[in-house]
Amino acid sequence: MDKAIKPKRFYKSAGVELIDGAWAVFLDGRVVKTPAKAALALPTQALAAAVADEWEAQGETLDLQVMTLTRLANVAIDRTPETRVEMVSEIARYGETDLTCYLAENPSELQARQDAAWRPWRDWAGKTLGVVLVPVYGIVASPQPQASLDAIVAHAETLDDFALTGLAWACSLFGSAVLALALENGAISAEAAFKASLVDEDWQIEQWGEDQEAMAARAGRERDAMALGLWFQALKTTSGV
Repeated sequence: MDKAIKPKRFYKSAGVELIDGAWAVFLDGRVVKTPAKAALALPTQALAAAVADEWEAQGETLDLQVMTLTRLANVAIDRTPETRVEMVSEIARYGETDLTCYLAENPSELQARQDAAWRPWRDWAGKTLGVVLVPVYGIVASPQPQASLDAIVAHAETLDDFALTGLAWACSLFGSAVLALALENGAISAEAAFKASLVDEDWQIEQWGEDQEAMAARAGRERDAMALGLWFQALKTTSGV
């Protein structure tokens, strides 16, 4: 987005306040509204403070694309309550074609890197959540055990709207329900999950070099990944900021 068409900053400071049992984000004493005109209110003080920090960090103009937590909150409040069934199904579909299950037939060095990065998290998903996914070699899709897909659904259905929104976003970002579930459960850091999702991409860069446009897009994905890590951590923080 060109700087000339970004909205101007219209407030001096951002903060949070407890209203009706939720922590709302305020700008100059006025509650922020979502696109659907609901109060931008979060379930924990820590998460509300993190969202407020995004607003506080803006300069003379607002760059909405870098305000990942705000965008996630808008979705969780405005859209997720009405689309939970569809979101859960989409998360399970990532399990059907999970990045961590597709190992290269060759070269052997790439296959070894993939296995080292992904096998521990497939094992974790099986032991922790009963999500046992079968790896394949090559790009031809292979059906995954229905019991494992059902386990993904069962877990996702237990999440509140905010955690479910983060999980769905993480699946899309990583191309993997396994990595997304590990991040949501606090078993892997956002940095490590993002790095694991880049094994194939990093290999291609080593072989063919960097593309400036692709690297700029990657930087945006990394920013979103770090924000997701903060999102899940702040959701679990029930006191303090």
